[in-house]
Amino acid sequence: MRTKGSARDFWARLQSIDRRWIYLVVWLVVMVPLIFPFRIRPKATPPVEKLFEFIDAMPQEKALVLSIDYGPDTQAELQPMLVALLRHAFATHHKVGVLAMVLTGLGLGENALSQVASEFNARAATHDDSIVNGEDYVFWGWNTPYITVMLGMGENISKVFPVDYYGAKTESLPLMRHLKNYADVGILVSLASSSFPQAWINLAQTQFGVKLGCGVTAVSAADFYPYLNSGQFSGMLGGMKGAAEYEQLVEEGMAKAGENWRLRARGTEAMSSQTAAHLAIILFIIIGNIAFFANRRRKL
Repeated sequence: MRTKGSARDFWARLQSIDRRWIYLVVWLVVMVPLIFPFRIRPKATPPVEKLFEFIDAMPQEKALVLSIDYGPDTQAELQPMLVALLRHAFATHHKVGVLAMVLTGLGLGENALSQVASEFNARAATHDDSIVNGEDYVFWGWNTPYITVMLGMGENISKVFPVDYYGAKTESLPLMRHLKNYADVGILVSLASSSFPQAWINLAQTQFGVKLGCGVTAVSAADFYPYLNSGQFSGMLGGMKGAAEYEQLVEEGMAKAGENWRLRARGTEAMSSQTAAHLAIILFIIIGNIAFFANRRRKL
């Protein structure tokens, strides 16, 4: 039978525990769900729903343009957004144009396009069902300075990007016959770890009236809510949570359309690790406070 004194000693030892044990527990809590992720189904918030619904309802003749305005340092948060947006566009048979405003984003764009195109082509039965470079999407690549790119695309995209990322003449691509400038763009979504979404507003939207959306890191999301509330952004994805919510909406939309094949959702998988870490930290805070007050009461 545990005595009152032993209980007090327990709380005292708990407060003096080596912090390295806490770090080890947090490491395990973060790593195990990444290796063996548990499935969560996040409920989409209004900014995410708005972007999804806008793209879902876009006329077929309008293209989705994705600007990769981030590099490998924020890939964990923003790459799942890029993949989910591509899946949504291809599932709804919208044409896609992709460019990179950050040079290090080129490889990320190529990886995402290759992954999603392979997913759809693995189930394609005919050419019409396939995702074909130059017909269903175009990867323009990178150019500089960004002011010239943003303004130039409003006049003639092929002049800004004479050749695509793969070296083909842009004007020769079948898709580019119907994608001349912003007038042919349904919405442009900037996936950014910096202030590029604001630049798109100042240069592309103000000058040419193109509709805009954005996907940003969680730490910077608060900076862009004023633009969302003013209607300058038609929707916004914030951090890994926003990516996971969009993945869920895409999966549900594909299921409604009869496409019940399961795709890997890295944003949702990472959210399981993040959720477990948050719960562990909350538990540590509760236990720490209990130990503190129990010890203080003993000293009184």
